[in-house]
Amino acid sequence: MSDSNQSESKPAAANSDPEASFDTLGLSDVTLAAIKKAGYEVPSPVQAGVIPHAVTGKDVLGQARTGTGKTASFVLPILERLKPDVNQPQALIVVPTRELAVQVEGEVSKLAYGLNLRCVTAYGGKPIRAQIEKLNKGAKVVVGTPGRILDLIARRALDTSGLHIVVLDEADRMLDIGFRPDIEKILRKCPQSRQTLLLSATLPKTILQLAQKYMTEPITLDFSEKDIAVSTIDQYYFTVHPKLKFELLKRLLERENPQQAIIFCRTKHGTDKTYRRLSKIMKGVGVMHGDMPQGARNRTMAQFRDETVRILVATDVIGRGIDVTNVSHIINYDVPQFSDDYVHRVGRTGRMGREGVAYTFVTLEQGEELTKIEIRIDKLLMKSTIDGFDPMAFVENERPPEERDSSLPKEPPPKPLYGRGRGPKKYRRL
Repeated sequence: MSDSNQSESKPAAANSDPEASFDTLGLSDVTLAAIKKAGYEVPSPVQAGVIPHAVTGKDVLGQARTGTGKTASFVLPILERLKPDVNQPQALIVVPTRELAVQVEGEVSKLAYGLNLRCVTAYGGKPIRAQIEKLNKGAKVVVGTPGRILDLIARRALDTSGLHIVVLDEADRMLDIGFRPDIEKILRKCPQSRQTLLLSATLPKTILQLAQKYMTEPITLDFSEKDIAVSTIDQYYFTVHPKLKFELLKRLLERENPQQAIIFCRTKHGTDKTYRRLSKIMKGVGVMHGDMPQGARNRTMAQFRDETVRILVATDVIGRGIDVTNVSHIINYDVPQFSDDYVHRVGRTGRMGREGVAYTFVTLEQGEELTKIEIRIDKLLMKSTIDGFDPMAFVENERPPEERDSSLPKEPPPKPLYGRGRGPKKYRRL
């Protein structure tokens, strides 16, 4: 593949033309009708930037975070460029997670209204035989995770000879979790004459090397925000004693009454524990982590999207690549292990220009971790407080009376959130 573009000028900035219209992007009447039926009125900057190049068959290297409409930016050109009389895989979309595969397949189905098109998802956690049977019936678009795609290729169930479009979505995430060898194997199995679209939230050296090796003179577009953390998101932190974290969570949910919220925990055990405690005192609580069966994860995400589940307790399994537009609050119950994970967690709110708010619970020993996050996002988090959660006062009250600092206020017991032991029927739904 050519690497001539690597010496070109800086990436083009996002198209922010307020007059942009889907009618001007080179799309057919059938596709425009499907867009209208899907309820899309004007293209996002990512869509306005990528689609005109992609529909002409050019390779595109785009930097854009999730929540900017990038899925449609590659799905629509795929639908435009499919050959109607060829009933074999023509487009392959490679994604890092099972949840994202399901989400992308849903976008393909929605935007393919009026077309005779079969899209098959391929990912682990589901029987491979069923996926093979679907492929045998004919599929023009395949969406899958790297490991399962390679497995299907090895079994000769996925024919790559007719592929003329390959998309790598969330490419940096796939490299972060060790998929680079698999991605390179997949690309080597695809025709060299293909069109390649690579979308990534960041463009580290490893992504640029991949593009240089496997893309042909790609158009490079930058849709990233100037600020890493989106300007529409208010970001706060609480300093809290570990023993008071759950009580603080309850009080915060009572105060904020979020439309929808994701509560991020660092471990699967902690996620389950927080979910069990929270689900005992309120309705509409769900849980998501990597040890759950895929069917249960799919059901939970479907319930979260239709707002049957309003409060989702989760690990970083959904930190990236999941697009739920009505999330109003992110609560980092545990400080993320890596600063980049904070960026991706917070990115679950403030979608498509909407406002959002993020809270992070920080213990007295985690000041350095908070500083690393602030350096990463080049922004100071604002301190928030709730009466009754002074961690220093709590520490002093835990000491023997003779060792306490009398200058500190006594820590009052946390106020009960729901009645006084009157049973679950008296619990007020948040």
